[in-house]
Amino acid sequence: MRIVLLGAPGSGKGTQAKLLMEQRGIPQISTGDLLRAAVSAKTALGLKAKAAMDAGELVSDEIVLGMVRERLAEPDAERGFILDGFPRNGAQAAALDALLAEIGQDIDRAVHIQVAFDELLKRLTGRRTCTQCGALYNVYFSPPRQEGVCDRCGGTLMHRDDDNEQTISRRLRVYQEQTQPLVDYYQAQGKLATVSGSGEVADILRRVSETLSA
Repeated sequence: MRIVLLGAPGSGKGTQAKLLMEQRGIPQISTGDLLRAAVSAKTALGLKAKAAMDAGELVSDEIVLGMVRERLAEPDAERGFILDGFPRNGAQAAALDALLAEIGQDIDRAVHIQVAFDELLKRLTGRRTCTQCGALYNVYFSPPRQEGVCDRCGGTLMHRDDDNEQTISRRLRVYQEQTQPLVDYYQAQGKLATVSGSGEVADILRRVSETLSA
């Protein structure tokens, strides 16, 4: 099955992608991971991407699509894949459809994991990370027993500078503006399913799995 996962920062999309990968035995394809791997390996596309990033520019859709094309040609993607973080807008979705048509494939389902704006804000602004062992906490949903101290190792908990309400609100607004056309795109194709991203991870996975099996 060929799946596109849509979800705002903090929606738990990445977690669900990894669980679906284990459940269905198909690879999770994250364009962020592809980009980092290509730059590290100094592939032709990776060198182009690095040149763009070094110049302070966005990596072009052409480069990203080239990386996706190469990844889909690998044997483990023959039975399907889970696209995580791509496409990001309607133009990329159309380009992805064209790419897949060239190799005789199509997207089966786009799943939109939806979480209310206020909850996303709390998930992101409430994040705390242990500076020693990397354990994750959230002051609203999973706080440490002692404020600012890691339960596991006693290390200091860090609040990232960019996890402030103003920055995150702006990121979420931009995401909503870019994603609505993408939601409309897959809705028009009859491929969109929207599920609630609130609650326990296992419950969200069940909802996603049910809509994929429908």
